[in-house]
Amino acid sequence: MSIVKPDNTPDPQLASLLGNLGELIRQARLKVLRAVDTAQVQTCWQIGRHIVEFEQEGARRAVYGKQLLATLAKVLTTEFGKGFDETNLRKMRLFYQAFPIRDALRLELSWTHYRRLLRVDSDTARKWYMDEAANQNWSSRALERQINTLYYERLLLSRDKSAVMQEATTNIQAINDSPREFIRDPVMLEFLGLPSTGIVLETELEQALIEQLQGFLLELGKGFAFIARQQRISTEGRDFYIDLVFYNYLLKCFVIFDLKRGELTHQDVGQMDMYVRMYDDLKRSDEDGPTVGIILCAQKNESVVRYSVLQGNEQLFASKYKLVLPSEEELRAELDRERAALEERLLDQIPL
Repeated sequence: MSIVKPDNTPDPQLASLLGNLGELIRQARLKVLRAVDTAQVQTCWQIGRHIVEFEQEGARRAVYGKQLLATLAKVLTTEFGKGFDETNLRKMRLFYQAFPIRDALRLELSWTHYRRLLRVDSDTARKWYMDEAANQNWSSRALERQINTLYYERLLLSRDKSAVMQEATTNIQAINDSPREFIRDPVMLEFLGLPSTGIVLETELEQALIEQLQGFLLELGKGFAFIARQQRISTEGRDFYIDLVFYNYLLKCFVIFDLKRGELTHQDVGQMDMYVRMYDDLKRSDEDGPTVGIILCAQKNESVVRYSVLQGNEQLFASKYKLVLPSEEELRAELDRERAALEERLLDQIPL
């Protein structure tokens, strides 16, 4: 951690004063961060509890059904921002269900830590990771690495537990464990209702994802030729913009991509069907095969990929197109991998 000091200052007393002031500021910021972390975790747990208890009241409230979270999110996001959208409310409900005893929560951990822990299916493993993250002061990134490398499971199976522990410790030392700042944590920004920085981050991330996916498809070597990014198509006086357009010369068809934020909706599917229909009408020649649309939803936890094929072309897609085009699973894995890498890279570029 650097000491705050002016350039070319020979006075050791002034350097000492600046060092003390810098440490006071860092400690104050850390206390504020801890306080917000604790409040956020407690609030998310309480929101989850209220939702679960409301749902458990039975028939009288069964009328809401699967629309309860959507109904709540519509009102809460209007007043408090996207930190309380349907996806986050679902996580809060799951948080309460996974950790039903509030006093058992480790207050040293942030909401981002607990979001990572929700991916662990085993109750025993989840509690172990929670305690280790608190006791070892793991950052959320370090915790995610330990979960992804099955640290707990490898420890159980290994005869040389010290070697596994040493390897894990060495690997997470390379992860930047400097104290988090509000500006570097979009999850906290959303919770505090300060979305502007998060929006900037998401916009940069979206553009970077489009660039990475463009390179990924060209590197597949399966006949993809790049046509355009943000291509405008117009009909009935309205303009629409398609994120990525390729032509596949093996299939002799256009392949169009639309990158979405958040969860996939029926409106997203309908919009892509409209794009495919418009592209067939406006761009496709007699020698071209039917246009294929691909929707990419880059969610924070698990991305969603859907192909869009107009009715009547399903057999052609199954018998011919699927032999050349990347599968939904391949695209989903690439999207998740690139999002994680780019998210860290973009966050590291934000000045503190």
